[in-house]
Amino acid sequence: MQIKGEQLAVHLEQALQAVYVVYGDEPLLVLEAGDAIRSAARRNGFDEREVLTVIPGFNWIALHHAAGNMSLFGGRKLIDLRIPTGKPGREGSSAIQDYCTHPSPDTLLLVTLPGLDWTEEKAAWLKALAAAGVAVKLVPPNPAELPAWISGRLRRQQQSVESDGLRFIAERVEGNLLAAHQEILKLGLLYPAGEVTLEQVQQAVLNVARYDLDGLREALLVGDVTRLTRTLDGLQQEGEAPPLVLWAMTEEVRALAQVRTGLTQRKSLDALLKDARVWGPRQARFKLALKRIDTVRASAALAHAARIDRMIKGAGGSGDVWDEFLRLGLSIGVNL
Repeated sequence: MQIKGEQLAVHLEQALQAVYVVYGDEPLLVLEAGDAIRSAARRNGFDEREVLTVIPGFNWIALHHAAGNMSLFGGRKLIDLRIPTGKPGREGSSAIQDYCTHPSPDTLLLVTLPGLDWTEEKAAWLKALAAAGVAVKLVPPNPAELPAWISGRLRRQQQSVESDGLRFIAERVEGNLLAAHQEILKLGLLYPAGEVTLEQVQQAVLNVARYDLDGLREALLVGDVTRLTRTLDGLQQEGEAPPLVLWAMTEEVRALAQVRTGLTQRKSLDALLKDARVWGPRQARFKLALKRIDTVRASAALAHAARIDRMIKGAGGSGDVWDEFLRLGLSIGVNL
């Protein structure tokens, strides 16, 4: 069965299928669809999860073993099969088709793929997945549809923007859904629930601090302590909202902790970077930070960020939040 991305939420409220495959050119949509399926699986008793990432040298026997090795506690299992290239190869194609012939009722298979062209969509293994369960093709909104897409995302955080403001955001992000997602989150941090005016949207999206926040994240990753200190001072003088600064720093800290943990488990760095949503030029800076940061430092930084969050919310701790931002930055940026 094939369904559209916008039909997935309603579908997941019904009985789950044994197999799901999600694919598309927009990583944000693919990741969110996968998260929705994993969440639905947990609600339906699939308490154990096994992640299989297909990298060069991957042994497809692992899929058979994952399906056969049931939980020690008698629960049900989610097999999270990720194929970053979208090409399982001859052996993988055969293994997938064999699995789909007799899927276990106590196992849910989720296959995550990148975008596929029309010839790849006709592959026997993909047809087998769709026949055994549900195929979800994620199609990003076109330029004319983007304002409505942004409006829908704003409704999730109980905010609304008039059509002029929606068009303004759409023009600024130029079709980049991840950038649009970040701007939407920013509006949620800066303004309360309700209607956000065009002027407020313009102030948030055009705010020069946006570039300072990008610079802050870059300085944090490359270990440029001087730039880090100067940028934090500038943000404070401009009156930037502390929750937004914490969000920018925590995004990097959380990704570092996630990737570092995966590396200790001997997982592929490329697959870990993809899972952590580290793409493009950011990857080179991120790899520099990985050379400085071990698992212990990454975990400590994540705990520090949580303490700062409580300070901002007035739920614990005392002191100057900007001093804590600097301490957090130095804990990541300085070579020890």
